[in-house]
Amino acid sequence: MAHSTFLPGITSTLVKTPRLTSHILTRGSEYDSPVLFVHGNVSSSVFWEETMLALPAGFRGIALDLRGFGDSETAPIDATRGLRDFSDDVHALVETLGLGSFHLVGWSMGGGVAMQYTLDHPAQVRSLTLIAPVSPYGFGGTKADGSPSWPDFAGSGGGTANPDFVKRLLEQDRGSDSPNSPRNVMNAFYFKPPFKATPEREEAFVSSMLSTKCDEGNYPGDMTPSGNWPNVAPGTKGILNTMAPNHCNLSAFAELRSGPPVLWVHGADDQIVSDLSLFDFGTLGQLGAVPGWPGAEAFPPQPMWAQTRAVFEHYQSHGGSYREVVLAETGHSPHIERPTEFRQAFFAHIGA
Repeated sequence: MAHSTFLPGITSTLVKTPRLTSHILTRGSEYDSPVLFVHGNVSSSVFWEETMLALPAGFRGIALDLRGFGDSETAPIDATRGLRDFSDDVHALVETLGLGSFHLVGWSMGGGVAMQYTLDHPAQVRSLTLIAPVSPYGFGGTKADGSPSWPDFAGSGGGTANPDFVKRLLEQDRGSDSPNSPRNVMNAFYFKPPFKATPEREEAFVSSMLSTKCDEGNYPGDMTPSGNWPNVAPGTKGILNTMAPNHCNLSAFAELRSGPPVLWVHGADDQIVSDLSLFDFGTLGQLGAVPGWPGAEAFPPQPMWAQTRAVFEHYQSHGGSYREVVLAETGHSPHIERPTEFRQAFFAHIGA
């Protein structure tokens, strides 16, 4: 990564697992109760440092870089497995570190990885905390019940990335002259303006975003041309295709028995994951930002919050428990924008 210094109290380590070499940040003693943090898309473990340092006594923070992010090894992603390549990488790390059972935390795409991990290994997860998680029905192109707007799932996957943003990631653009620069995307969408991190942390966060490996097998992934609006359907490789709803469906979480207690925290003004996401073609079409929109009946905005809530309500009806916390005046990163309120809910959850 462009920066190699972490906050005082944070330790950086490379761990060789049977699947790949993973980079982790840790804080606390190996005798403490482990809390494993999974970051979101176009970011890395760096976004967890403040939360890790604030953990109460008795808890050990471990934040990994997913493959193709931060300082972890890059390996092509088979998106036809949904988020399972990431989940399997996390499991290989958990086994290598000998964590046993632990508290699991996922943000954005990492929330989907954490849900997949819980489906795969429910007995290991003591508690699950999801921060602005991707919908259980993936990202883009689904109706309220999770069914696709088009049979080929057009409107999701690798072709939905902004090509100028991808170009600027490749060019390691640290500037602020374009709305598509990583810095400006972070300050406009990861956070709700006028929130800004301190200058030092903003640089660390931008470096974290720029650590994203951009190629067909990683970010954003490949695409398939489609005759259905908006004329791009998912491919089979890379990050955005792992969340395409033809590959990613976590709704089985609703049927999980003896699953962990769930804390779901999101910002009331999240523009990335919401019922009117500005990164969803249904919303963009409805706003007139993408011409040719076929209308709300054919391609509605994906109601991501409503889908998540429905799955958790079903989970609760089977004896599971979940709590939803909505933070006002907050965007896509509650743990950074509203640390006091987030930690109050989070620490109570893992302490219980």
